[in-house]
Amino acid sequence: MRQIDLNLDVPSPLALAGQAHAAVTVILPDAAALPGRPVVCFGFPGGGYGRRYYTFDMPGASSGGEAGWHARRGWIFVACDHLGVGDSWIPPTDTLDYESIAETNRVVVGSVLERLAAGGLADGFPAITDPVTIGLGQSMGGCFTIVLQAHHRVFDAVGILGYSAIHTSVPSRPGQPIVPMPWVTRRSDMSDPVILNPEDLAAPVPAEPGDGAANPWSWAFHYDDEPAEVVAADMRPADPLPAWKSATIPACALKMVAPGTVSTEAAAIRTPVLIAAGERDVMADPRSEPRAYISSPDITVVVVPRMAHMHNFASTREVLWSRIQSWGDAVAAAVATPGGA
Repeated sequence: MRQIDLNLDVPSPLALAGQAHAAVTVILPDAAALPGRPVVCFGFPGGGYGRRYYTFDMPGASSGGEAGWHARRGWIFVACDHLGVGDSWIPPTDTLDYESIAETNRVVVGSVLERLAAGGLADGFPAITDPVTIGLGQSMGGCFTIVLQAHHRVFDAVGILGYSAIHTSVPSRPGQPIVPMPWVTRRSDMSDPVILNPEDLAAPVPAEPGDGAANPWSWAFHYDDEPAEVVAADMRPADPLPAWKSATIPACALKMVAPGTVSTEAAAIRTPVLIAAGERDVMADPRSEPRAYISSPDITVVVVPRMAHMHNFASTREVLWSRIQSWGDAVAAAVATPGGA
């Protein structure tokens, strides 16, 4: 298994001057582990997280995280930083929107597939010319993956992990009031956003019980049996910044918690969709999510016990990874079968 970091040239979005770049990490399996029809899986991280969300190891592990787990089972995994995130280009003024990020991610996917097809990405690794492609997006990455797939149809299937195509809403600890989030219109200029629920934002934000000014989302993001030091590192302000985090988030991410913000795009997806959630997550009812994907012929819903919103921190994370792997392998088998998906 090999890990290769790349900086890919991409067009600057929204007519901004200069050349932009996008950072990706490609995790290659042993060539002998590749199936007859290789699978290339692209992972897009959530808000506040970078591509190393897919490659970091929890304490006591040394396997390369989710990306390494899939690579040991024969997948090529590509962990991606969106523009405005992690090691990718940060625009001088944040005018990124869903569409410009989707267009850049389209270029990233195409560029990686071209390099794999040309061979030479790593010594001794064969050219990959006709793979099955899967897009995974966690949280904000799920939102952007929905837009990417609807507009550009780059994947044979998509996995939307911890994001609701109906209404993404962060739950609070039982007995605590919900932390309100602004409902920002898609056409808003983020320097002066149009907020449609100002009354909801007037209430004070509650703190976690007994934690003073602790992050009010800790309960929703991390399950109770996760290592306390990892949770603290993940939820504290960015000093120091853990390897899996990003110091920046595209401003348009604030729009993703408005009800129905990508409903049209979700309805336009015509490939298989995997919807995955922890038992406490940002979907009010994961089992209702399939109605958002009215054009998809094949929808799978997975709810993993003892897992909160940040899935790859959970003690049960390999349960989810195994379900993603078996679903993706089934997609690959169907693509390879005449008349399949």
